[in-house]
Amino acid sequence: MSLWAKAQHLGEEALQQVRAAYGDHFPIEVRHFLAGWLEEKMWPDFDPENPSYEHYAAELVQAMINELENKASTMANTDELFLVKMKLNDSITMFKTRYANNNLALVRIIKHCLSSDLKIVQQYESTWNSAGTSTGDSNSSSLPQASASRMMEHQQQIIQPQQQPQMMHNLGSALEATNAEITTQIEYLRSRTQKTAEDCRHIEQQQESFAIKYHECTKVNAQLQHLATQPRTPINLAAEAKWKQQKELLENMLSQFVASVLQMRLQLSDQLKETISLLNALQMRVLDEELIHWKREQQLAGNGASHVQTNLDSIQDWCDALAELVWTNRQQVKEAERLAAKLALEPPGFVNILPNLLNQATQMLSSLVTSTFIIEKQPPQVMKTNTRFSSTVRLLVGGKLNVHMNPPQVKVSIISESQANSLLKNDKNVKGDSSGEILNNTGSMEYHQATRQLSVSFRNMQLKKIKRAEKKGTESVMDEKFALLFQSQFNVGGGELVFQVWTLSLPVVVIVHGNQEPHAWATVTWDNAFAEAGRPPFTVPEKVPWHAVAEALNMKFKSSTGRALTEDNLRFLGEKAFRAGNSNIQDYSSMLLTWAQFCKEPLQERNFTFWEWFYSVMKVTREHLRGPWTDGSILGFVRKKQAEEMISSCPLGTFLLRFSDSELGGVVIAWYGNQGNGPAVSMLHPFTSKDFSIRSLGDRLSDLQYLTTLYPDTPKDNAFSKYYNPFRDNQPPQKNGYVMPVLVTHVPGWDRLPNGMPSYPSTPQNMFQPQSPEGSVRDTPSVVSGVENPASGMSTVMEL
Repeated sequence: MSLWAKAQHLGEEALQQVRAAYGDHFPIEVRHFLAGWLEEKMWPDFDPENPSYEHYAAELVQAMINELENKASTMANTDELFLVKMKLNDSITMFKTRYANNNLALVRIIKHCLSSDLKIVQQYESTWNSAGTSTGDSNSSSLPQASASRMMEHQQQIIQPQQQPQMMHNLGSALEATNAEITTQIEYLRSRTQKTAEDCRHIEQQQESFAIKYHECTKVNAQLQHLATQPRTPINLAAEAKWKQQKELLENMLSQFVASVLQMRLQLSDQLKETISLLNALQMRVLDEELIHWKREQQLAGNGASHVQTNLDSIQDWCDALAELVWTNRQQVKEAERLAAKLALEPPGFVNILPNLLNQATQMLSSLVTSTFIIEKQPPQVMKTNTRFSSTVRLLVGGKLNVHMNPPQVKVSIISESQANSLLKNDKNVKGDSSGEILNNTGSMEYHQATRQLSVSFRNMQLKKIKRAEKKGTESVMDEKFALLFQSQFNVGGGELVFQVWTLSLPVVVIVHGNQEPHAWATVTWDNAFAEAGRPPFTVPEKVPWHAVAEALNMKFKSSTGRALTEDNLRFLGEKAFRAGNSNIQDYSSMLLTWAQFCKEPLQERNFTFWEWFYSVMKVTREHLRGPWTDGSILGFVRKKQAEEMISSCPLGTFLLRFSDSELGGVVIAWYGNQGNGPAVSMLHPFTSKDFSIRSLGDRLSDLQYLTTLYPDTPKDNAFSKYYNPFRDNQPPQKNGYVMPVLVTHVPGWDRLPNGMPSYPSTPQNMFQPQSPEGSVRDTPSVVSGVENPASGMSTVMEL
């Protein structure tokens, strides 16, 4: 069964949804009579947004018109089909005139209509199937039973088989669906705007005809007045009668002209009012939904979320189209006012709505220009003084409004949270204030013809000074938020309209030293994750549900390290964040985590916070353990006691890797071995980034040959051999003549394999033993590892 046949069996409410997708831009009658042809041909495997396919689209549209002409010509000239045949012929004419130079637009509209049909049918079928499954009632749907039983089987047969994957891919993309829907509305509004332009020209022609007739009537009146002064001879009386007859005819014509012009003016005003109202609704959707959604995605991208940059190009296409349509309709309103002033015809009770329409269109332009001045590339949200950084701002409507004809200058300054609040309250004095000094903070916007983008990139900005506010309570400089303020002025319509525009960056935290970075990122991460739309700058909730925190942590960890956290990992983090080590809580999702618990209050028996622990783990994984972590070879988020229980029942030589509870960014090797006193679980003192900079994790595991099996049963070499850097005895000297030594990890007393064989040559007993860290920072009594230099025969011990 074809898609259209299924659509005709839908309920009344669903049919209304189907009909809503059709209109003057693509009549539903065409859809009905070309159902089979459209469903077979109208899913070409090309992108209708790509102008290079215009030729193929033209061939496709011409084939459709030919098919429609054949269908109309074969219809019988009966009373029942007369109106339908006329509608099809009108549609043919409309397709030829409206889309002659834009065949891709028609293909895009038809694809959207078919997509809408399929989506509605699938939703209806899903509802019907659910009802049938739950009730067992074969009569619970208005669809024929035989058809319903075959629906799922035939859903994909409405198009050519080789085109099915592409169609389903397109339907699966929310962006594609939104793009098609908005494009359809734009095409409809463009056709309305073309129609009102024709109406304006027609009114002007009528008024010109009226002026000519009125001038003729004036000449007739002058002739009659002249005859009135002449003798009343038969000839003059006959001439007077003739002129009076002509005067009456002209006056009747003028009355008809007046009535016609008045009617056309009223209709034009109503049409302009409706078009501007529809434009305003569409503009609100694009700016308040699509653009705000893009900005929210950009903010989440600061926490590691994927951000589809190409979506901004689609939004620019919509904004460009809106700018062109709003400007054109505004010009048409002004033209209507000019025509009304040229021929003053105002019947009693007439209300002139044109001034209000002009104000509304101007306000829409202002909103469109100011809202589409956006930051395409945000500055770094943790900003270090005297460090170079970059940013890019862009105007999404610069091309259509010819803003680039007078290249705008953009200035950048940094403002505090209080200054940002004052700015949003329209305090004009704030625009000249700043909280710091930025070098290279001005630039001219340039128009790039290939991409149709008006933008400016600041590549060498540098924050030289920063003015901080007074701190209260436990506040630190890493809690203080600033923002970059980008300001410019745009001239539209040759200077007819001038817009003062500005936009704020995402909040930034200014630091002066690298050790302030972790807490600064806590502030930024919390803000990016939990900022609400329309908030006063830069307020965030003081406490949020754990499931939201877990989502933010998972997003950041995945982006940074290449693999997401598991449910067990997140449960472990919840336990640590809530300091719930001895509780039996299994689900933390609904519990509220405070900002203080997140990054202010130290963990139990530690001198660091939850965020500092998480950040250090993420940092060491990103910089040194990314490969093994993405392979799944590092369990990481495991308590000491749990690790002992996991490997104590495994064969000797089994080990796992966990993140230390006591050492920031520390990685602990826990293994099950026998040193002669019976099997036991041992924990190697945590390795940190500094240790991995000296010798990688893979090489350290290779050194410890008594570690044979990665928990639970993976041979060590299978998991880590690709990360080994084997030592070569014939290593050539470097260019400077020196021979590089190789440091080998060695644990005193653990120099035998599980089978009792020695794993390393004997180590000298007079080893240097440095002072170990305080006991309070260790999570377990640890085995101290050493490093042996086989090239020199010397052995040193390092606290790792």
